[in-house]
Amino acid sequence: MRVLRVSHSAVVDEWRGRERALTALGVDVELCCARRWHAGGAPVTLHARPDEHVQGVRTLGRHPALFVYDPLPLWRALGRDVDVIDVHEEPFALATAEILLLRALRGRSRRTPVVLYTAQNLRKRYPVPFRWLERWALRAASGISACNTEAARIAEDKGFAGRAHVIPLGVDLEQFRPADAPGTTGGSGDADAAERPDAGTGEPHDPSDPITVGFIGRLVPEKGLVLLLDALARDPRLRLRVVGTGPLASELRERAASVGVADRVELVGAVEPAGIPDVLRSFDVLAVPSLPTASWTEQFGRVAVEAMACGVPVVSSDAGALPDVVGGAGLVVPTGDAAALAEALAAASGPRADELRAAGFVRAEECSWGAVGRDYLDLYRSIVHEASPAPEPTPTLEVVVVAYGSPELLRRALEPVAGLPVTVVDNSSLPAIRELCDELGVRYLDPGRNDGFAAGVNHGLANRIAPGSDVLLLNPDAEITADDVERLHAALRARPDLGSVGPGQVDEHGHEARVEWWLPSPSGTWLEALGLARLRRDPTYVIGSVLLLRAEALEQVGWFDERFFLYAEEADWSYRAHRLGWRHAAVPSVQAVHVGAGTGGDPRRREAHFHASQERYLRKHFGAAGWQWARTGQWLGATARSIVLPGERGRAARRRAAITRLGPVRVEARFAAATSIPARSTVATPATQTTDTPAEAPA
Repeated sequence: MRVLRVSHSAVVDEWRGRERALTALGVDVELCCARRWHAGGAPVTLHARPDEHVQGVRTLGRHPALFVYDPLPLWRALGRDVDVIDVHEEPFALATAEILLLRALRGRSRRTPVVLYTAQNLRKRYPVPFRWLERWALRAASGISACNTEAARIAEDKGFAGRAHVIPLGVDLEQFRPADAPGTTGGSGDADAAERPDAGTGEPHDPSDPITVGFIGRLVPEKGLVLLLDALARDPRLRLRVVGTGPLASELRERAASVGVADRVELVGAVEPAGIPDVLRSFDVLAVPSLPTASWTEQFGRVAVEAMACGVPVVSSDAGALPDVVGGAGLVVPTGDAAALAEALAAASGPRADELRAAGFVRAEECSWGAVGRDYLDLYRSIVHEASPAPEPTPTLEVVVVAYGSPELLRRALEPVAGLPVTVVDNSSLPAIRELCDELGVRYLDPGRNDGFAAGVNHGLANRIAPGSDVLLLNPDAEITADDVERLHAALRARPDLGSVGPGQVDEHGHEARVEWWLPSPSGTWLEALGLARLRRDPTYVIGSVLLLRAEALEQVGWFDERFFLYAEEADWSYRAHRLGWRHAAVPSVQAVHVGAGTGGDPRRREAHFHASQERYLRKHFGAAGWQWARTGQWLGATARSIVLPGERGRAARRRAAITRLGPVRVEARFAAATSIPARSTVATPATQTTDTPAEAPA
């Protein structure tokens, strides 16, 4: 595999560990980074190692989000044949927009999948044009690497089509290791370690001895230094060693004196990167007492992992990503709680030191450059739909049925497939459905509530009999034989780019039904309104009444969006999968029977649900402007049909025009208000909850 990586921060030699790890795994990596950059408050110039394929590129600007690269080297690099373009810049950054624009203009790389990086774990709404650039970048991305969980969720919520991968920032375990590790040599921190032989070794610490608390970072209020001084004042054993520079440096001693701890605070100042491991090994415990602000919180906390790798216990606040990084391997205390901080610092260097040291080594290994390289390789393989080189068996297949009442209809769906692994998710919590499942020997799950079809599917996916299996979604009003399921599975696995397949379908009278439909779009809506549907070029998807989903696509795309209570949930999933390079296809040689009209209840409410789901879909994927444009086309088309079509078809068109004019989501809410049930939790059907095909959906 060939990968082009672009990262301004890779000017720092240590941070190119990611590229070195990927190269060791057999990836051909070409790296473009800043020729010169300010890192940690000091200018850093690129000094490439002889075996590195790295090019320094001139940059204009110094802010990580407000700089651009010299475009000529990037233009040349984008002209080379690569499998993945990995842009290690935030989605809203100018540099990201520059690279995406060059990629769009460069014919060779126009379709090459792009991976973006994000650490932003605050839900910020950026000013124009950065808001637009962020949305464009997230829609263009085939993969996202995030260094913390919240950043991953934010990228997904803001428009990334799939599931972002959480990959930690790397640590060099050859450099950061315990004092007693073979080959560890002394340096700038060894003098203190010599005075206390137990420092950084895991040897028992005498409870009466002073406790050296370390802090490494920029000396600014949000890093919690003032709070740390308050913690020192609560325990006379605590002594603080501060490494770093910043605005608080000049007043730190005065603040320490004001709380009576000036004689227990040592200001070391700045230390060269090569000396940091020895400094860490001189600590009994590292403190990371960060205090979040309205515009900043911890995005990772690499120094915490570096300390763990050196055998030093860590105590942190619960700010930002710190609980994910430190939790389980260190002690996490409430933000701003000086008493809890003092107690944890004493415990981490005393009775819990051995436990935390052992857990810290495990966490550090998870963040080693080797582990990070493997995580990135897995991400790259997922977006190009490349299987792991290790031979793996074909994923198993299981059936998930989301039911709502109507046991007899459900029996007809289950009996032909009862010999396969089957799970019924019962949104109605009916004893009769549980009894039916027991009789047929299929697994029964009761989520305890009806949050809609998508939520029911997700409940089944989360509780698969075999995690990582392909999943056949089967409506209770559809029938397919076990043999046809196996044939459908073979068709799915015949092509590596198929994300979903569905069989041909007939109704109970043998009449063929359409199973492939265009994915909704504003332009498609207008073409249909003008009677030019034959000119549509939108991608297609397969309806969800009988739909087989590939495990790898589920892993990359994620599960169904539970904001769709009923209708359009499979279209939404299929569109997200399409944006990530997956195809969807019908398999006419396999056939299922779909009763249709299995959705009982009030047809007007179903009609409201259908159109409201269409509005949600269009707003989600095309924005408010796209929805309003589509809405105009829908209203004009329905109004024209209401005039020219006779009888019930004309009346249906008038209803659709009225719903579109009023706003489908608003109409759905009125139905919910009439029964005092929230719109998205309305029990849609007293008979069976299904995903109707567009052909069956109300006109």
